[in-house]
Amino acid sequence: MMKRTSGYLYWVFPGMLSVVALGALISGRDLSQAFNDLAGPAGAGVQHPLIPWAQRLVSLVLLGASAERIFNHVSMHKRMPSVLLTSTFLIYWVCSVAAPAFFGSHPQLAHEYLYPLVFGFACLLTTVPERDKILEASRNALFLFMLVGVALIPVAFSLVMDASYNQGLIPGLPRFGGLAPHPVAMGMFSVTAMLCLWARPFRRRWLQRAAWLLGLGVLFVAQSKTAWIAFMLCALAMTVVRNGPAALNRMGDPKEASFGVGACLSAIAIAVALIWALLVADVGSDVAGFFDTAQGAQLVSMTGRDQIWAIAIDEWRSSPLFGYGPGLWNDEFRASINMPNATNAHNQFMDTLARSGGVGAAALVLYALVLLVLSLRYASATRGLSLALFLALALLSISEVPLILFGYGTELFAHLLLIITLASAASAREPAAQARARPFYRTAS
Repeated sequence: MMKRTSGYLYWVFPGMLSVVALGALISGRDLSQAFNDLAGPAGAGVQHPLIPWAQRLVSLVLLGASAERIFNHVSMHKRMPSVLLTSTFLIYWVCSVAAPAFFGSHPQLAHEYLYPLVFGFACLLTTVPERDKILEASRNALFLFMLVGVALIPVAFSLVMDASYNQGLIPGLPRFGGLAPHPVAMGMFSVTAMLCLWARPFRRRWLQRAAWLLGLGVLFVAQSKTAWIAFMLCALAMTVVRNGPAALNRMGDPKEASFGVGACLSAIAIAVALIWALLVADVGSDVAGFFDTAQGAQLVSMTGRDQIWAIAIDEWRSSPLFGYGPGLWNDEFRASINMPNATNAHNQFMDTLARSGGVGAAALVLYALVLLVLSLRYASATRGLSLALFLALALLSISEVPLILFGYGTELFAHLLLIITLASAASAREPAAQARARPFYRTAS
């Protein structure tokens, strides 16, 4: 009986986005009042009764697709693509989710905590054909998600645009949130969409160009500075990995002397500009003056996140081993500290430290190091995608919690894509390794 070479995991990400989009569409929200709604009474933002049923349906689909992938892998007696990645992922889930759920100062159990474990384990079994199919499905779902949000601007402006935003580079320009929970999430969705587009481009040139125009436009109007920096770093990583070796060969080729001279002159020009900025233009005084302004003060305090981090440290000190537990930053806790907007610690390490204690934070550091090492190791095999996704997650971890594993939501999207990219790159080496390790008595027959 022939086994499937690609399962149904490509439904995971469109399924997640469908719940997010449906929740925004039937919420009747005013995006400019999102923070005020958090500050209101607990019942102010009543969830539509259709949403829980949609979540259950999508959960069943995702669990079914993950179970099919795991069963298919086991029935074919295949090895794990990366034992290192699998073991550290399991350690991270046990230490950051299971341990605080049982042993935290406020223990709390819920079946949603198992979903990331099942989804993640299925993603750890991904092959190259599956990865390509998942990237294409994710690309299509993300661009459709953005396109619907843009189409709703003239129809339901307040649903997708934050007209109250006044911290952008262009005064008076509303902030685009689309169907995402927040413009910051929308910005990172656009970054992820363009990375998928870069890795798996559309076959038709006009569609490819239109997708790039849509992605860049959404990224700009979302006005998430974190997303802007993330895209620049990701684009740099993709460009260097894909074109760096060829550029070095051209510089060393006597037939390409003009290219080498041009590269050297460019490096000299950059060095001269930096020296001029430091010694002549007195940039130091300008920077010091900036931090005396209101915008500079916001940057130093990470827009008030330093207060949230102080509370996170206090909670960790109260329960240093296993932390507060999964319920940290829920409605009751936010009301008790009088910070309704603190839906998380706005920093991955701080959030894990407070929520899961020192045990969870240590597992996070170990897991992040393994992701970094494997992202660099497979950067060439994935044509820069693994490194770009890691950089996006690392940068987002400074102000958000993209590696959290309590349930599944928008923050799990790029995390699982990175796992899929790394696992598929490792699986590409597995057939050759198995062929070398095959016993003689089996090949003789």
